Amino acid sequence: MSTGTNRQRAINKALTLLLPAVPFSDSEPIRAAAGASHMKTLPPSTAVWLATVAHVRHQHTDYDTLRDDGYDKDSARFFVLDAINRKLTEWRATRLLDPDADDPS
Repeated sequence: MSTGTNRQRAINKALTLLLPAVPFSDSEPIRAAAGASHMKTLPPSTAVWLATVAHVRHQHTDYDTLRDDGYDKDSARFFVLDAINRKLTEWRATRLLDPDADDPS
């Protein structure tokens, strides 16, 4: 069994544990991002978390519009934090973004 296969299994397991109710249309891009080469040094659970937050931020919030409107990265991330957590809650995530913690990605 190859390392890539083991890693992919670990990513799949981490994704299932983190997001039990994520739709397939969202799970596939998250899975792909978590398996990207720049994530290979991270534990699978961390890669899945970072990929999930980035996916939700860009696909399910106004983040990109805020950036286009001139908001800096930190301000735009602040304004979409609640929307990210609402989507994560909808997917029955076992973890949410902490507004008092440093941004994970």
